[in-house]
Amino acid sequence: MMLEKDLATRLLMSDFDSDNLEIVPIGSPEGIDDDYELPANLPILPVRNTVLFPGMVIPVTVGRQKSIRLVKKAYKGNRIIGVVAQLNQQKDEPTADDLYRFGTVAYIIKMITLPDGNITIIIQGKKRFELQQIVQEEPFMTAIVRQLDDSFPNATKKEGKALIQSLKESAYKMLRLNPEIPQEARIALDNIESPMFLLHFLSSNLNAEVADKQRLLETLDGAPQAQLLLEYMMREVQLLELKREIQSKASSDLDQQQRDYFLRQQIKVLQDELGMDTPDRDLEDVRARASQKKWSTEVRGHFEKELNKLQRINPMAPEYPVTMNYIELMVDLPWNEYSKDNFDLKRAQKVLDADHFGLEKVKERIIEYLAVLKLKNDMKAPILCLYGPPGVGKTSLGRSIAKALGRKYSRMALGGVHDEAEIRGHRKTYIGAMPGKIIQNVRKCGTSNPVFILDEIDKVSSDFRGDPSSALLEVLDPEQNSTFMDNYLEVEYDLSKCLFIATANALDTIHPALRDRMEIIDITGYTVEEKVQIAKKYLIPKQRKDHGLKTKDLQIDDKALVRIIEGYTRESGVRSLEQKIGTIVRKVAKSIAMEEEYPKAIKVADVHKMLGAEIFDKDLYTDDDIAGMVTGLAWTQVGGEILMIETSLSRGKGILTLSGQLGEVMKESAVTALSYLKAHADDLNIDYRLFNNYDLHIHVPAGAVPKDGPSAGITILTSMASIYTQRRVRPFLAMTGEVTLRGKVLPVGGIKEKILAANRAGVKEIILCSKNRKDVEEINASYIKDLKFHYVDNVAQVLDVALLPEKVGKPMKFILPDERDNNQPQQPATPPVQTDIERVTVY
Repeated sequence: MMLEKDLATRLLMSDFDSDNLEIVPIGSPEGIDDDYELPANLPILPVRNTVLFPGMVIPVTVGRQKSIRLVKKAYKGNRIIGVVAQLNQQKDEPTADDLYRFGTVAYIIKMITLPDGNITIIIQGKKRFELQQIVQEEPFMTAIVRQLDDSFPNATKKEGKALIQSLKESAYKMLRLNPEIPQEARIALDNIESPMFLLHFLSSNLNAEVADKQRLLETLDGAPQAQLLLEYMMREVQLLELKREIQSKASSDLDQQQRDYFLRQQIKVLQDELGMDTPDRDLEDVRARASQKKWSTEVRGHFEKELNKLQRINPMAPEYPVTMNYIELMVDLPWNEYSKDNFDLKRAQKVLDADHFGLEKVKERIIEYLAVLKLKNDMKAPILCLYGPPGVGKTSLGRSIAKALGRKYSRMALGGVHDEAEIRGHRKTYIGAMPGKIIQNVRKCGTSNPVFILDEIDKVSSDFRGDPSSALLEVLDPEQNSTFMDNYLEVEYDLSKCLFIATANALDTIHPALRDRMEIIDITGYTVEEKVQIAKKYLIPKQRKDHGLKTKDLQIDDKALVRIIEGYTRESGVRSLEQKIGTIVRKVAKSIAMEEEYPKAIKVADVHKMLGAEIFDKDLYTDDDIAGMVTGLAWTQVGGEILMIETSLSRGKGILTLSGQLGEVMKESAVTALSYLKAHADDLNIDYRLFNNYDLHIHVPAGAVPKDGPSAGITILTSMASIYTQRRVRPFLAMTGEVTLRGKVLPVGGIKEKILAANRAGVKEIILCSKNRKDVEEINASYIKDLKFHYVDNVAQVLDVALLPEKVGKPMKFILPDERDNNQPQQPATPPVQTDIERVTVY
């Protein structure tokens, strides 16, 4: 027994409001009453698998064109149609011979047009009829019918009452035996008073064939219809009782193993019905995907071995998901699947130029790689290392390279990675084992030749879990990465087509063997002019977009940008500059939101109002009129800086004091410089007695910042020579270079960063070792157009350039022993005493 009224009732009771459904209003409620006029030619609607009884409300979906035309025309008219069941349910275009002779007059309550073009109608049966003659079949079927009245003359007699009561009891028993029937059906049965409506209600909801229901419809007398209905219902009750008895006996005979099997089968059936994957289906899917893989014989044999092992494992065993994950990894990896490179070199150049300003050396290297790849069509990808201070665009450059090549992009952050398994993966025997990040990212990209960014490779650490730097040796060796072996994967994987690009802020912390495998590309800082262009082309538009502003809402003048760069940032990159621009944009966004007045074109005067007082001085160079003040140049991880070195003399015993948190190398540079001055005191017109009667104090300001390195050698020596000779250092001069005991000047690194720092600080002349000339020649000419370079080979040349010939205005008056006691004999000249590192006092 089933309640066909359930869907119809919901459709009647609900108010549809959907963009995908076209709902036609019901109209006046009087149309549902029995007071209707039967048309001369009644439209006939053939239906499948359905028999409509008088008084019943059911939904019918109409899909045939004839039926759609019939329903639409009838709905616009009196909404009266005839519903007749088909003899042959499979026939799409039924004729008069394909229909039963008895049907039911129906009233269309509601019509719903579905998105697929079909129509669902809610109809209510009125009275039965008999087909007399088919009048037409096009555009839809119409017929002359004879309407039949319901009759149950014995309903009030004992026999009729007993028959009605037997029907209700059978219906109640069916409700008890079949839990799938909703309990609301009992309430509906209790509320039915009309005998004929009860017959039609039970007949409509009886679980019977169309032929049996049609026989009930064609039985016009109520008593015979009730007897036939009772026969069908008793048969249904017997089937339900037999089903329950069989289920009860089967459940009592099942042991635990059989019960588990039965439940598994039920789960399998439910999974199939819901479209969920089952173990068998998963294996079939994996095998189908594996058949399309471009595997070598060794890899395919390994896969087949693992798959056969998986088929022998119980799906409920804990080993099953572990092996299944491994199998899925093998079929997910893009074995010998490569994305097609875009060999349009002009387009690649445009992409790189559009995304990044400057960085010509990197762009040129990428274009060279593309050119060779275009000509040869098969080339092992180089291992590039972009080396430079933070904020110069190393990481974002990788995304631009991927865009220019037309490849997938993947980034792996190596900062703080200290577990070797992060690179090589875990072995499958461990709980929670998984492949390394290299294989995971290749799997995610879906191709075997992505652009792979190894970010912050200089910050890889090591501990008891292993050394990730050593694990990277195989990954980043072009001669070995074609046979990369991941511990989890257990078979060789080809990484030679991946374009690995590493980024680093410092080279000294990178493993030497790892650094040897990479092509180092130096990315230094930007000049003020470059930062202005970067701000105009990239930073300001990006900040405007991020904060919801339009171009007309904010413009920043070039001079205002220069003020921000020089007064509020001091960096090689542009990260702090972007933060300051973001501060201005946020203040403008606040003014717009609060409907306040604000300058749409930011000038120099507006910068101070929005950012406050300047953080840095524009010109850090200090031109003091005293001896012993020298400007040096230093390299740091965030770019170059100028280094002020101060020296003073005081009466004492010749003790050397160093302050400013200097490293061991700088201490040795100071001792070396002092030894050189003592050895060449006569050449520099320095009284040798000063070394034993005056203490020397060398101080490097910013004492909280650690400083080390040999490049301050000539700066310290020049500062000492200046204080001992009382000759002032040439103004706006800076220097860098290492010094030896023989007075040789050696080359140092970080030249570009140092030169940019000098340019920012207002330095006009720079002293360098002659061997650093090649480093200067690699710098863009626009960076150094206002600088003058002095190339030297020895300390004498340094002092000739650095020290002015005249002494300072008020030179220091040295008091020596022979000047206090003129009667004492003149001390003969003696060789200078060597000052060793143990006599140095450091604060």
